[in-house]
Amino acid sequence: MVAKKPIAAANGSAALAVKQVNLIFRAFSDHTRLRILNLLSGGELCVCDIVDVLKLSQPKVSRHLAYLRRAGLVLARRDGLWMHYRLADAAKPVHRNLLQCLTGCLSDVPLLSRDRALLDQRTCRKTAVTGCCS
Repeated sequence: MVAKKPIAAANGSAALAVKQVNLIFRAFSDHTRLRILNLLSGGELCVCDIVDVLKLSQPKVSRHLAYLRRAGLVLARRDGLWMHYRLADAAKPVHRNLLQCLTGCLSDVPLLSRDRALLDQRTCRKTAVTGCCS
């Protein structure tokens, strides 16, 4: 005889999965977070790089990065005073498909292309004394 999971447990994990997918879609629905994800698709960045390219305040960028972390889309690493972010590996097919869309489908969006060009022109002002950006 096959043991069945309790209905409450099965519904609880399904509800958690739906909640996570909703969080991912909400993360992708904001234009600032889309711009951040676009920048991070090229690799790890310091918050100061993102702030400089997007011309937004550091608290606003950090708030959006925190949302992306909660959604499981980005990972953070501390380097002294500086936080560096990168895209998280896709854990679920929906996550993988959305990242593929970001790097492929959205490459024709002028604002995202401009952000990438500005990032390519930027050189971090990293020094041994001041850390990442001075």
